[in-house]
Amino acid sequence: MTAMTDTELHARITQAADLLRGRKVALLTGAGISTDSGIPAYRGEGARTRADPMTIQRYLGDEAARRRYWVGGHLGWRAFARAAPNAGHIALAELESGGVVSGIITQNVDGLHLRAGSSHVIEVHGTMRRVTCLHCGQVFDRRDIAVQIEESNPWIAVPENVLLAPDGDVLPETTEGFVVPVCTVCGGMLKPDVVFFGEFVPQDRFKAAESLLRASSAMIVAGSSLVVNSGVRLVERARRRGIPLVIVNHEPTRADSWADITLAAGTSVVLPAIQELLL
Repeated sequence: MTAMTDTELHARITQAADLLRGRKVALLTGAGISTDSGIPAYRGEGARTRADPMTIQRYLGDEAARRRYWVGGHLGWRAFARAAPNAGHIALAELESGGVVSGIITQNVDGLHLRAGSSHVIEVHGTMRRVTCLHCGQVFDRRDIAVQIEESNPWIAVPENVLLAPDGDVLPETTEGFVVPVCTVCGGMLKPDVVFFGEFVPQDRFKAAESLLRASSAMIVAGSSLVVNSGVRLVERARRRGIPLVIVNHEPTRADSWADITLAAGTSVVLPAIQELLL
């Protein structure tokens, strides 16, 4: 994608709205929709480099890695929780309320679509709101785990400015002395309800996303470069059905050649403009 003038962008948004008018639209959103809420994207200008991302194999097999994850994850979650939905999230909630958007498939774990008022949201990569015991299956609210962490580690404090990753992780200065939270039911290992690197998207979530897409007659990709295979697979299904595809992303994506319209612009600009034209 190349940058457009304001006139070109307005014309392209009008074309997108005309293409989508009268259709039920499924959304696929990525980290780029949340950048204006203060949560960085994985890629593109200003993205944080992740030289050593946490994999599921390391998390399960390395106690020191789990300790590092929980320190950074707690600091990041506290900052994450302060983020507010932006104009893009709110526009999609309004479009759903107005009967245009059939639902949102999001690769994000920040919960901002739900907080903006969207009701049909499929979080394919999970959510930071929940934590699960890998031994007994008990599910916890992340806020309760945060209380446990702070009671066991009274020295821990969230700095004013933290360098967040899109999944809410933070690289901590130290993990020395940190007590990792455990399941209060059985003492088992806890894991946030998010899909780690090297882990597959649960089949039930992907099937729910496919079902939503089948019930829709158009698709918008917003804020995703489509590097993750689960996103590309969904767009491929839309392409095979021949339904209109609109892509809104600052950076080029793996599916630009499949799209009817691409908009190299911010979702906080484009989505409210489409909302205004369709409602």
